[in-house]
Order: sequence, then structure tokens, then C-alpha cells
Amino acid sequence: MSTETLMAATECGQIALDVDGCIGRIVIDNPRQRNAMTRDMCISLVKAVQRADADPRVKVITLRGAGKDFSAGAAINELHQVLFDNGAAGQAIDRLSEADAALQSASKPTIALVEGICMGGGWQIASACDMSIASETVKLAVTPSKLGIIYPRSGIERLVQRLGADTAKYVLFSADLIPAKKAADWGLLTETVPEEEFEEFGRSLVLRIAERSQYSIHTMKALIDSMVAADDQDSAALWDAEWAQVPDGEDFRVGQAAFLAGEKPNFTWSAA
Repeated sequence: MSTETLMAATECGQIALDVDGCIGRIVIDNPRQRNAMTRDMCISLVKAVQRADADPRVKVITLRGAGKDFSAGAAINELHQVLFDNGAAGQAIDRLSEADAALQSASKPTIALVEGICMGGGWQIASACDMSIASETVKLAVTPSKLGIIYPRSGIERLVQRLGADTAKYVLFSADLIPAKKAADWGLLTETVPEEEFEEFGRSLVLRIAERSQYSIHTMKALIDSMVAADDQDSAALWDAEWAQVPDGEDFRVGQAAFLAGEKPNFTWSAA
């Protein structure tokens, strides 16, 4: 197992990346602020996602908080730097949404493992992953109306897409805590499990995904993301191009032969 820590310049938080077998594990680590994200941590998270996605050893990327909290969102003492950082020519840069975009654009499957506090920008980061597995004890709320700010655009778009306009307004306007089970029923989380089962469930799921055909997973991830983001014509063109490649795929041959033989498939396709 190799470990790489991407230290934030403020020394009050860090993003750690380690590769354990075929799993790239990214950890949000700022315990003094319940894993709130500083400006430099947002920048480091972008780098960690990109490095894990480019690492040929990695099949699945996980994201979680250090200790028992996922993330309290943007660090309040650095809120301006996180959301309105100074860019070139005085342009404001939303560093939290840059981290969101990095997770969304990863070619490999990303899984958020959510415990404890998941507030504000913490939910935005978790929801940018392909799926979010949460303990039933999670405390989740989307809280811009408590701070007098507007939630980042990508976060609002995702809320409306998953909840519909009226429930998205309820979540944003009230800033109320949402019980984990209700959050999963609404689509804010993918799945919830009892606290005592959380670690084993998450580990087992990650390993199962790593064992599946990475060709299938990468291609279906790209197709689903295209269906969500692109217009119908672009999505249809991508579908036609990918579907035409299936019959000659090596993983198709391996998977079919293993099924007919009653054996476990040993898929060979690699993103590298």
C-alpha cells in the first residue's frame, strides 16, 4: 500500500490519498473543523482525484472523512476563499465546485462513504460521486440559508434533478436536518446501512465493483453521465458508437465463457 498526503498550506487540514491494492482511498482530514473543506483542501482534493484516476493500479476511488464525520462543508473561517477565490484577471473561482467537477469527471467509479456530519458543501462533494453509501446515523443538511449565501450552481442543479423543484426548495430554504433514511428515499444518498454494518458493507461493495468488468463499468458510467448532461442527439451518438464495440470486446468473450462454464470471470480490460 502506498500513501500520499497532499498537505493544505494552512496546516489546519489535509487530503490524503493512498492506494490499497486496486482501491484509491481519498480521505478528507480536518478534525478540528469536523472535516470542513478549506481552500487548499479543495485544491488538493482535485489533485488527489486526478492522480487516482490516472493511476493504472486503481479500479475504484473512495472518498470519506477522517474519524467519524464525512464533512461539515466549506470551512466557515475560509468561506470567501473557498467560494470566491481570486483567479486570473480578478475572476472569482469556486474551489468547492472545482472539487465537485473533478469527482464528476473521473473516468473510474467513485464512491462516497458517509458517516456522521454531512452538511452543506459536504453533501455537494458526496453527491458528485457515482454513489454515496451512508450510515443510518448520518446528520445531513444543506445549509446556505443559514449563512446568507447561495448554494453553488452544480449543487442546486443536482438537488433539482434528484428531488424536483419544490422539494429542492424545501431542503435549501429550511436548512433542516434530514434523517438518513429519508435522504436515501429522496435520492440525496444512494443507500443507508446500520452503523454497525457500515464498514463491512462499504468494503464489500467496493471490492465487488473492483471485480466486475471495468470495461462495462467505465462505458456505462460514461453513457449515464452523457444522458444526464448532454442533449439527446449527443447522447444517442455516443450510445451508438459504444454499442457497436460490444460484440468484439474481450471482456464480453471472457464473461460469456465464464458464465457458460460456471466459473468466475477474470476480466482483462484496463482503463490504462
